Amino acid sequence: MDNNRGTTTRQETDAPGTTAPKAASPVEQGMPPSSLIPELNRRDRQEAARRASLSVVVVHEAVREEGNRELQRPPMALAISGLAAGLSMGFSMVAEGLIHAYLPAAAWRPLLENFGYSLGFLIVVLGRQQLFTENTLTVILPLLAHPNRATLWKVLRLWIIVLLANLVGALIFASIVAHTSLFPTPIRQAFTEIAQLSLRGGFGLTILRGIFAGWLIALMVWLLPASEGTRLHIIVILTYIVSLGGFSHIIAGSVDVLYLVNTGVISWLTFLIGFMLPTLIGNIIGGVSLVAAINFAQVAAERASTEKIIIF
Repeated sequence: MDNNRGTTTRQETDAPGTTAPKAASPVEQGMPPSSLIPELNRRDRQEAARRASLSVVVVHEAVREEGNRELQRPPMALAISGLAAGLSMGFSMVAEGLIHAYLPAAAWRPLLENFGYSLGFLIVVLGRQQLFTENTLTVILPLLAHPNRATLWKVLRLWIIVLLANLVGALIFASIVAHTSLFPTPIRQAFTEIAQLSLRGGFGLTILRGIFAGWLIALMVWLLPASEGTRLHIIVILTYIVSLGGFSHIIAGSVDVLYLVNTGVISWLTFLIGFMLPTLIGNIIGGVSLVAAINFAQVAAERASTEKIIIF
């Protein structure tokens, strides 16, 4: 039994030299038999268990193990991966801008152009690059499981390195696009129009928009372990809603706003106070409290319930 998992796997021999998890019958699970459905044999029960959705404990452990691996990575590896993620997120702005520029100015244009926002996330998630908002979930679960100074220091170290590396990558990408002739004037004008949407509202509203973005991105990470062949759909759908809803993401939005800084539309102070600080606060609240803490509490409650059943 793994003390971190809080569950015990019962095994029975299926063939010489191999073991297979035993699928409990409804009676063994404490449920009365039904005269309306046939009783399954052992092999059929195993097949039914295999096809069932992953339990919340299994999803939690998959995400927590990922977080443990990230906390053990050396700083240089985190920095390089974070830099790559910051650069990759720039393609969200590029894709949105291209679609925006080539579509007519109609009321339905945002429904299509916001799909471009998903491109950067697809590159980062499928490319296994370090993105700060993913780590508001993955590395928080090990901290909640082992709330001590050593784990807290590892989490803070990872957050600082990844956030700074992400922002440096975003700045490099925005600077290249702003100060070169890589894209023609109409496309660059589209970048400006899209980027200005990130500065809507005051400090409090930006925090709230950041909470929703952090919430959805952390939920995306939580859903991926059980997604199997639907990873692409989950990434696209959830990030599309982040963009369509005008929610604030600290890295994707920083590419946009840093583009405005580089083109002289806004100042560095506006970026820092008007966007970065409130968005960062919101993303952390959304990821840590609304996803990591709640799902950890759900798993802890399930473990407590299981232990109570075992005692009685």
